[in-house]
Amino acid sequence: MGTTVFERRRPQDSVIDESLRDTSFAVFWLDDVQRTEYPTLTGAIEADLAIVGGGYAGLWTAIRAKERDPDRRVVLVEASRVAWAASGRNGGFCEASITHGHENGVNRWPDEIAQLERLGLENLDGIADTVERYGMDAEFERTGQLAVAVEPHQVEWLREEEGFLDQDAVQAEVHSPTFLAGAWERDTTALVHPAKLGLELARVATDLGVEIYEHTLVQDILGDGSGPITVEARDGRVVADAVALATNVFPSLLKRNRLMTVPVYDYVLMTEPLSTEQLSSIGWRNRQGLADSANQFHYYRLTADDRILFGGYDAVYHYGGKVRPEYEDRMESHRRLASHFFTTFPQLEGLRFTHRWAGAIDSSSRFCAFFGTARKGRVTYATGFTGLGVGAARFAADVMLDKLAGEETERTALQMVRQRPVPFPPEPAAAVGINLVRAAMDRADHNGGKRNLFLKTLDALGMGFDS
Repeated sequence: MGTTVFERRRPQDSVIDESLRDTSFAVFWLDDVQRTEYPTLTGAIEADLAIVGGGYAGLWTAIRAKERDPDRRVVLVEASRVAWAASGRNGGFCEASITHGHENGVNRWPDEIAQLERLGLENLDGIADTVERYGMDAEFERTGQLAVAVEPHQVEWLREEEGFLDQDAVQAEVHSPTFLAGAWERDTTALVHPAKLGLELARVATDLGVEIYEHTLVQDILGDGSGPITVEARDGRVVADAVALATNVFPSLLKRNRLMTVPVYDYVLMTEPLSTEQLSSIGWRNRQGLADSANQFHYYRLTADDRILFGGYDAVYHYGGKVRPEYEDRMESHRRLASHFFTTFPQLEGLRFTHRWAGAIDSSSRFCAFFGTARKGRVTYATGFTGLGVGAARFAADVMLDKLAGEETERTALQMVRQRPVPFPPEPAAAVGINLVRAAMDRADHNGGKRNLFLKTLDALGMGFDS
């Protein structure tokens, strides 16, 4: 079995140690914003629509609901703070794809792929329009995404893509000795400040008349659907004609969805701002989002103040599928990221990381969100975004609202929307299976990308594991 470029060109331990010496264990994006305080729900209130979850999916549902019907009373409740979880700590890649990329979409829904990609682009256009129309300060940059090859076999994969760049062309975009080729999709990805996007969505929602309650932990959903549904929280309740569930990585309030997603931890580093000389040494004048093409991939982008966010590679599942703060502080993963960063950009040795953090991703076996209704159509849900929820959450909001309205639309008619993914098995089988998949993906990266029989079998069953 071969070695990867990150093993062949590993920097010295002293470089890694120094880069992490003063790093703060905190989410850069959440350190970089000022919050609005929203009240905690106490007592009982009524609503036309109650939304559970204050991340992108819930906030977009609130906005789209008010845009459809300004007189509708919409109440959103959040267990902690608006945009504090995945929506405030992701990489800020807002992608057009609603299927976790073309290959995943065409493999699962080949007859719909052209329609799905058109709808995805329309959705991204809709996000851009919303940002402009409401004057949202979200640092929205539609710079596209550059996929890069860091191993010879990946060059052949990218050669089939539109926007292919050979080694000279990719080096002209971004200077890294690890980049052998690239493929630049120029209009399918925007970069955002994720926490600012979440907080601006909350601002727009409240401007439209949505009532937001924080520190309001929902414990149960009551009612069989023959009448209003009660959203039962610790200190209050919302009695609503309809309910949208946008809890994503956290345990589902519907038993039917308890095994449909697993929480996978993703790790991230943020550098200090680069100097003019440091920026010049790497190029990157077009500010694209970057991702390499391995199974265990990295993603990286520039911020508004010219820091580099570098994340990915490790995707860690913990036995029992729990979401716990202690899982976020994994120095082994952050040291590995630091090592891979300086392999990618050796000219930046001496640069330090100011922040390190992690977050849990709601991973489904089909790698993208799935949808459904419960309680005679009065409750709807979307979950399982598998890391691509920044853009797809808005599409999901429209699907949920279509379903609550009982409308047959282009969105609700999609196979992708009507089908449910294969569930993950219960423990201990889940942990065993996921770790076997991770090991097989690692072997593939060390073996020219060749997937073994185990991975091919899972592919055929429509079941996988990704972050």
